[in-house]
Amino acid sequence: MRRLAARGAAGDAGEVAAPAAGGSDSAQARSPSPWRLIDLGAIWNTGVFLPAAAWNGASSGVERRRLNEAKKLSSVQKVQLKRLKVTRPRGLGNREWGRVPRMARQPAPPWVHAAFLLCLLSLGGAIEIPMDLTQPPTITKQSVKDHIVDPRDNILIECEAKGNPAPSFHWTRNSRFFNIAKDPRVSMRRRSGTLVIDFRSGGRPEEYEGEYQCFARNKFGTALSNRIRLQVSKSPLWPKENLDPVVVQEGAPLTLQCNPPPGLPSPVIFWMSSSMEPIAQDKRVSQGHNGDLYFSNVMLQDMQTDYSCNARFHFTHTIQQKNPFTLKVLTNHPYNDSSLRNHPDMYSARGVAERTPSFMYPQGTASSQMVLRGMDLLLECIASGVPTPDIAWYKKGGDLPSDKAKFENFNKALRITNVSEEDSGEYFCLASNKMGSIRHTISVRVKAAPYWLDEPKNLILAPGEDGRLVCRANGNPKPTVQWMVNGEPLQSAPPNPNREVAGDTIIFRDTQISSRAVYQCNTSNEHGYLLANAFVSVLDVPPRMLSPRNQLIRVILYNRTRLDCPFFGSPIPTLRWFKNGQGSNLDGGNYHVYENGSLEIKMIRKEDQGIYTCVATNILGKAENQVRLEVKDPTRIYRMPEDQVAKRGTTVQLECRVKHDPSLKLTVSWLKDDEPLYIGNRMKKEDDSLTIFGVAERDQGSYTCVASTELDQDLAKAYLTVLGRPDRPRDLELTDLAERSVRLTWIPGDDNNSPITDYVVQFEEDQFQPGVWHDHSKYPGSVNSAVLRLSPYVNYQFRVIAINEVGSSHPSLPSERYRTSGAPPESNPGDVKGEGTRKNNMEITWTPMNATSAFGPNLRYIVKWRRRETREAWNNVTVWGSRYVVGQTPVYVPYEIRVQAENDFGKGPEPESVIGYSGEDYPRAAPTEVKVRVVNSTAINLQWNRVYPDTVQGQLREYRAYYWRESSLLKNLWVSQKRQQASFPGDRLRGVVSRLFPYSNYKLEMVVVNGRGDGPRSETKEFTTPEGVPSAPRRFRVRQPNLETINLEWDHPEHPNGIMLGYTLKYVAFNGTKVGKQIVENFSPNQTKFVVQRTDPVSRYRFTLSARTQVGSGEAVTEESPAPPNEATPTAAYTNNQADIATQGWFIGLMCAIALLVLILLIVCFIKRSRGGKYPVREKKDVPLGPEDPKEEDGSFDYSDEDNKPLQGSQTSLDGTIKQQESDDSLVDYGEGGEGQFNEDGSFIGQYTVKKDKDETEGNESSEATSPVNAIYSLA
Repeated sequence: MRRLAARGAAGDAGEVAAPAAGGSDSAQARSPSPWRLIDLGAIWNTGVFLPAAAWNGASSGVERRRLNEAKKLSSVQKVQLKRLKVTRPRGLGNREWGRVPRMARQPAPPWVHAAFLLCLLSLGGAIEIPMDLTQPPTITKQSVKDHIVDPRDNILIECEAKGNPAPSFHWTRNSRFFNIAKDPRVSMRRRSGTLVIDFRSGGRPEEYEGEYQCFARNKFGTALSNRIRLQVSKSPLWPKENLDPVVVQEGAPLTLQCNPPPGLPSPVIFWMSSSMEPIAQDKRVSQGHNGDLYFSNVMLQDMQTDYSCNARFHFTHTIQQKNPFTLKVLTNHPYNDSSLRNHPDMYSARGVAERTPSFMYPQGTASSQMVLRGMDLLLECIASGVPTPDIAWYKKGGDLPSDKAKFENFNKALRITNVSEEDSGEYFCLASNKMGSIRHTISVRVKAAPYWLDEPKNLILAPGEDGRLVCRANGNPKPTVQWMVNGEPLQSAPPNPNREVAGDTIIFRDTQISSRAVYQCNTSNEHGYLLANAFVSVLDVPPRMLSPRNQLIRVILYNRTRLDCPFFGSPIPTLRWFKNGQGSNLDGGNYHVYENGSLEIKMIRKEDQGIYTCVATNILGKAENQVRLEVKDPTRIYRMPEDQVAKRGTTVQLECRVKHDPSLKLTVSWLKDDEPLYIGNRMKKEDDSLTIFGVAERDQGSYTCVASTELDQDLAKAYLTVLGRPDRPRDLELTDLAERSVRLTWIPGDDNNSPITDYVVQFEEDQFQPGVWHDHSKYPGSVNSAVLRLSPYVNYQFRVIAINEVGSSHPSLPSERYRTSGAPPESNPGDVKGEGTRKNNMEITWTPMNATSAFGPNLRYIVKWRRRETREAWNNVTVWGSRYVVGQTPVYVPYEIRVQAENDFGKGPEPESVIGYSGEDYPRAAPTEVKVRVVNSTAINLQWNRVYPDTVQGQLREYRAYYWRESSLLKNLWVSQKRQQASFPGDRLRGVVSRLFPYSNYKLEMVVVNGRGDGPRSETKEFTTPEGVPSAPRRFRVRQPNLETINLEWDHPEHPNGIMLGYTLKYVAFNGTKVGKQIVENFSPNQTKFVVQRTDPVSRYRFTLSARTQVGSGEAVTEESPAPPNEATPTAAYTNNQADIATQGWFIGLMCAIALLVLILLIVCFIKRSRGGKYPVREKKDVPLGPEDPKEEDGSFDYSDEDNKPLQGSQTSLDGTIKQQESDDSLVDYGEGGEGQFNEDGSFIGQYTVKKDKDETEGNESSEATSPVNAIYSLA
């Protein structure tokens, strides 16, 4: 018995070469052809390689099938790449977790093995016949079974099929032949069975609703499509109705029914107000699956809006709105104030009776529900009660399927996806509140439309071969199986002795060419049906290769790969592999040959490179193909990015250094949170790193470096944690309201990776300082609730600020206001003072009390005062401000003062007395017996007798000395006589006056000072300071005109401080670290210059100059000689000297004289040159002549000397060169103007002085623009 089949698979090596044509015979297989390259991508170390490029030019069905399977596997790969994300806690880097393992180095996940197994199993799947061979029709595309169309568009019912010869198509509608030719609106696409029903010329789409089926036929059989039920989408209008207000008692349950119009498909329901604001839903108010709006209990605030049901229809994209419901809530507490809304037991505070839960949907205690296998099961329980009940879900006798179950609608709904038979059973929901609980049981039955256990596949047999078609399906209830052949029931088909039907199996024995046909298996039950086509084809074909010829496959070292050799033949050929022309068949060891002929190399090594040949042979011939295998080094990231923690605004660098095969092109890219990273202007991507400047909160996340080539890739991931200021706290709530306290609760914001250390609670009141926030208290970052101590009669509003190590958050939104009741003040104002502003008054001041200490309205102050130790009655007055002035007081008398707070609720506590004083007057006496003793040239000692206390007339602040420099003992020295002062605080009898000028005559006076001012002055004392040391000489200058001498100059000291005896100069030569012997020179007081003869032309000199008196030498000044010319950097002293020269008056005068002399020389030279010039003369013509005009005809005459005559049309410059002139105008053109006159040689130049102004007006250019002499005249 012979078996014929097509076997083959697409290669899963790294890269595959593409052929120019799809099929090949044995002769073609042996002919040489150039290598063609197609890249394929590898997946880790499993050796499963997926194609990255299509096989252009491939024509065989087997080839396309394998390629499609590989593409599907690529989509699986993309999904699983996301699942491989390594999660780690936010924190300090990767000390505990270590580096993230790279994908190319970690063990393959299970899905990779599953994909590999899928790839292998697919080799034995449905058989495809190359399209150049004859074959029955196969349906390739069709519309869905329930086909809903938009009535505004043309109707399209798809049906595509392939076959050889190409099939023809016809349709049935409602099981009757559909004659397309009779309906002008219906047409069929060319080379297709797709129906197009056109309504551009009119017609109603509803007329074409029904059940359609497509038939594709050629001479080898007929294939059928599914029965397609065509329906037109409907969006009926909502019936108009007038809705009366719904009256309900507060706390009662309520259901607002939607009852949308039936649409196809069903509309999406949502509730909004008539102003198009969405209705806020929570566990108390929510929408059911049927579209109704359920209130577990109605509250007074539910009246603040109306309720309108909206239906959105999918195809028409329209929204229909039902007339709104309005609520009227009857209540025992008509005021919806904030204190009750925040009350911990809101219902009892509002007088609403508490009730045990009861179910609003579904009704009763039990119900049942049926669901089809593979669909979603939705169970719903909505309960009423006061307080609002909580809903919990359970399954009897087991747990809820955690991988498929999820809760919706505030736990009121349980959804189980992709239901299977084990999900049947009893479920119950439990509704409970503090008053009790109830349960509702839902019995779930799972039914199933038919689903395949063994779908029939195309059967390709050779003449005389046996085979079978199997059609097995399951369902609930059990489906029935019906066989058809070419669209007709098998019972009515012509008998075939080679065919035997055994239930769900058809057995073929000794098939012949005449046995070719298309068989249909239809399995159905009450919930649906399945229809499958499978053809039987009988062929006799020699071997042919279906893969590209001369493939070049590149793979990564140590990976697993598979070399495919897709082929087709009948009888089924045998296939063998050879390497590099060797005669031995490759099988065993590192090689494994599969039944379909694919060669698997378990682990690629360098020595596996070479040319592999596959040879397919059957009795009709043989065919061969070659594959060239190249082994490449893997791509590896050897320095991976590391987890980092960075503060906002800093710079972060993530490293990624890669080693790869040099023959492959490397691409390095970055992902952020597994999505491609956009490189903005704050980021810099280099070959081996990624730098982020000015890190912000949005930069936080995982960063993956992807190093990829055409064959493989390596990944390395790091997590960047950005430390930022915390987000603001939110949802502030006031509870536990009391007269002097309240509990403030808030929800912390995100700490942005830096733990919150503190919370600062601030308050604002709207009476004394509205809009100004004050700190109230501070709490640790671990709390989110605090009891705040409050003051009476304050309308509080609170906000919270979070603090972490990075900084403070923005303040939270303010809480609602809370006003405390009033009370008498518990304290009095502070900082009470009594001071005189005049000699006969006393001003009493204090710090006013703030809003938190006022405790009531109309805060005022009772001010009391009396003289100290007189026991006289208290004087008092009530003041609303913060000061009071007591008049007609004696001079500087002590008073007892009291200030007491009072508001409308009463007085504050009795205050303590404070001592104040009335105003001061000027002192009446001066210090006596003032004695002066000279200490040194700059300081004196003072001594005096104190004044009597009653003469001070105030508080004694200080004794003060006024002194001034009368004259200097040096003749003709001007001094400043500005008065200076020295203060001696307190009741003192002596002091020191310093910083005096030596060798000077001084005068001095003493006074007493109190808070009012100075008293009378004492008698004037005179004293003389002795001689001192002089100040430093001024403007010490060091110049070096040549290498032999150094010139020194200086000016006299600013302060001689005595009789000058002369100057002392000390200088020493130095060269690097070597220092010579110091030389000392003394000069007379009038000498200010000195010349030093250099003994060493290489060394530099350091000079120290000081002036001296009889007392000694004064402050010295030090300078150094300039650096030698071979030194690159001049000394600072030399630079200063150069600057000094430039600012000297003599130097400026010399430069001005030289400039004036040069100017005079230029003028003289120009006059000498121009005396021999040429002056054009033309009557009634102001335009200057050009140099090209003829000399005899232009009316000009020349007075120049023959020896010094310049060339015509040229001008001699100052440097002796000859320059081309643009004008031969006379020098007089640039003169002062005026009447015409003769010059010294008799030439008339009057008309040229007038010409100057005209030339300037007309903008004519002349030599004055380029001549330096003309420029000088123009400046004059």
